[in-house]
Amino acid sequence: MNLRDRLFARACACVVTLLLSPSLAHSQEKAPPPLKTTTETVPGTTVPIELLRLPPGKITLKDAQGKESVQEIKGIWIGKTELTWDQYYPFHFKLDLPPDQRSDKFDADNRPSKPYSNPHGEWGPEGFPAGRIHELAAKQYCAWLSKKTNRKYRLPTEAEWEYACRAGGPPLELKGDALKQVAWYINNSEEQPHEVGKKKPNPWGLHDMLGNVAEWVFRDGGTMTTAGGCYVDEAKDVGSSARKPFDPAWQEKDSIEPKGRSWLSDAPFVGFRVVRED
Repeated sequence: MNLRDRLFARACACVVTLLLSPSLAHSQEKAPPPLKTTTETVPGTTVPIELLRLPPGKITLKDAQGKESVQEIKGIWIGKTELTWDQYYPFHFKLDLPPDQRSDKFDADNRPSKPYSNPHGEWGPEGFPAGRIHELAAKQYCAWLSKKTNRKYRLPTEAEWEYACRAGGPPLELKGDALKQVAWYINNSEEQPHEVGKKKPNPWGLHDMLGNVAEWVFRDGGTMTTAGGCYVDEAKDVGSSARKPFDPAWQEKDSIEPKGRSWLSDAPFVGFRVVRED
């Protein structure tokens, strides 16, 4: 084989290697830069809230009829994990107040009512996501957190939540090992919630965006739904586009009429994640 033939054969071999090895072909692609982080220390509590700052961007969403819309996302802070019981209980039990102001009647309009049983059940509370949370109680927590910190806290919009879940990329409909690495769902959860932050984070460093507890989000028009799927869902019902609006079955065992607006007696799989505006 002459020199020209040898050079041609070597060039062909390099092309084949790149075609068969996508990791080599894409080795120059850059990983997304880490997000800016901060920690909110809430006066009167002992467990801080970790936040990551989402960069501004755009996201294309589909509504229930399949119609697409492009929405602008401004820079906001979002909880690194779902809110945990040890972050929620100071609000519920009024632990931020002096002992003589923790009676059931004090600030009763702005705090959750007394539950019939232990809300966190046998799991937690330390490090486990808060569940059984009614949408009104989640909103009241954000209002309380805003007052305690002098910052603007709220629940995420549907667009903000999905933008964060997808790390600014395409929709996430993971399967098999890829889903198991990032989410607690029926195939690996043993039908119970798990401590937050134990699964692999998404590219922006956010944990448990899929599975574990479903998270309350605002839809256009002010209605609420939960997003992401939860620990009792099948894989097909866990993803960035997964939604479940309120179901009366979530309060089936609540004997109060009208039903209470603090706790979801039959939905330990419903929680939330906070957003903070600049």
